[in-house]
Amino acid sequence: MSRYEFTKMQGLGNDFIVLEGPDKPDASEVVRMCDRRFGVGADGVLVVSPGPPVVMDYWNADGSPAEMCGNGLRCVARYAHDRGWAEAAEFEVDTPIGLRKVRVGDGPIHVEIGPVLIEGQETIGNEVYHLVDTGNPHAVRVVDDPDQIDLATVGPQVAREAGFDAGCNVEVISIADERVTMRVWERGIGETLACGTGMVAAAAVALDGRDGRIEVVTRGGVGEVDVEGKNAWLTGPAEYVFEGVVDQA
Repeated sequence: MSRYEFTKMQGLGNDFIVLEGPDKPDASEVVRMCDRRFGVGADGVLVVSPGPPVVMDYWNADGSPAEMCGNGLRCVARYAHDRGWAEAAEFEVDTPIGLRKVRVGDGPIHVEIGPVLIEGQETIGNEVYHLVDTGNPHAVRVVDDPDQIDLATVGPQVAREAGFDAGCNVEVISIADERVTMRVWERGIGETLACGTGMVAAAAVALDGRDGRIEVVTRGGVGEVDVEGKNAWLTGPAEYVFEGVVDQA
């Protein structure tokens, strides 16, 4: 039996089981921990290892690894800083796609997502999706009202058909008054209250290749994306929920 001490954290309702590395759970343990009825319950598992640099590993709730997690990176930044693993307000975290800068202060946390690339468009089910790479893949559709979309049906279909080898996350967004409203279906999870890299993808589509700063409204709250020279930063909260111990048979 494996025993893990954990910290539950969330960023805009995107919730995570945070473990201290370097030991890592296997895929079946991730699935059991993330189960919302028989486990702790979460969108995914983060393993944070002290550095330097601090190291972040991430798995979706179905046990699959993910390249990047923006809301998770903010939680990693706060977790590491609060434990004294990085004393400076700005430091680097080694993610699965490389080093990313983070800034931790008294308010919202700022994290570097990195390069953003709009790779073109794909028509799926007679609807146009913008294909965006933010370190992991996204398909973004602009609609009048995201709440009117059957995302439970659309999400998995688009994830399969958008042309990314490992599937993708799917966002439906509306754009008004320099603000994006978004819903998201995440591969390996389903619909979540927020997705950090999805917020960046949505902002990139809304900005249409321009530099700028834009608010992104998710079902879990409001964050902010800054894009400058195709490099994106994400700003938002990272909160503790509770701590505990989980035994894995």
